[in-house]
Amino acid sequence: ASIIIGSGSASFEIIRDIVEKLPVMVTPRWLNSRCQPLGIRDVVFYLQAVLDNPACLGESFDLGGPDVLTYKEMLMGLAAERGYRRWIVTVPVLTPRLSSWWLYLVTSTSFSLAQSLVESLKNDTVADPARSIARIIPHECMSYRAALALAFQRIEQNEVVSSWSDALSSGTLRQNYMDAIQIPKNGMFFDRQKRKFTRPVAEVLDNIWRIGGDRGWYKTDWLWRIRGLLDKLVGGVGLRRGRRSPSNLRAGDPLDFWRVLVADRPAKRLLLYAEMKLPGEAWLQFRIVDHADGSHTLEQLAAYRPQGLLGRLYWYSVLPFHGIIFKGMVENLISYRE
Repeated sequence: ASIIIGSGSASFEIIRDIVEKLPVMVTPRWLNSRCQPLGIRDVVFYLQAVLDNPACLGESFDLGGPDVLTYKEMLMGLAAERGYRRWIVTVPVLTPRLSSWWLYLVTSTSFSLAQSLVESLKNDTVADPARSIARIIPHECMSYRAALALAFQRIEQNEVVSSWSDALSSGTLRQNYMDAIQIPKNGMFFDRQKRKFTRPVAEVLDNIWRIGGDRGWYKTDWLWRIRGLLDKLVGGVGLRRGRRSPSNLRAGDPLDFWRVLVADRPAKRLLLYAEMKLPGEAWLQFRIVDHADGSHTLEQLAAYRPQGLLGRLYWYSVLPFHGIIFKGMVENLISYRE
């Protein structure tokens, strides 16, 4: 298949990242390569259709949508769909490595995926009619603009089931998340913040469940952005991964440079595990405790397990910022109103 267009797909989200963040784009000449974008709904249709078709057994096919476009035309098509005015300048001097770094820093992709995408730009990815699956399974595919409209509809209706960034990490996280669900007690540094409140618990939980992404981190977002940029520069995931849904969280979701380990709304607990580049491991937990007098306490815990001397030096270097960030965060989680 050529470029797959659908909410949560890598190709779509990277194109969306570029168009939404850059009014003017300086791009390599390979943006004039041709491709044949295909809606994810049509991909699913074909995957289901081949299962019970004997003619497809042991065969491979080319998939492609009805539109043959350059990558530049794809970017401009998405801009038109969203009502943006964008300018694209193609230059011959961007090397593949420079192009990969540019894509890595601007979007939420990893550097290795950016390299793969840049390499793929060098060649046309148009379906070969002799190998087209349409010969065996006739089907009218959605146009590029129709696939875009459906993808944005899914996003606006909060129906994104999964995202390509679900699997994206810095490469240094645990292979088994179950090992990290319990925050260790020994050899740790902690920052604890507690605030009592009488506001309805559901409203505070809504604020907690909307943390990160476009909503931000409720305090000194500029410091979080600097930390995300530094993480990007050393090969981490940075803040640009955002979140799968603006209001829902589930275990396994990426959340900026965190991973959701526990999202238990009935138990009023959210536990995040850091996937940023660190000389150690970090957790961030939010929990609401009920009291007999009808009041409640929001408990916020930042936990860090250092690795060696460098890990300890890192903790003490960021410690002065904790009072600014975490104290304000717990207060704003309670008080924030839309």
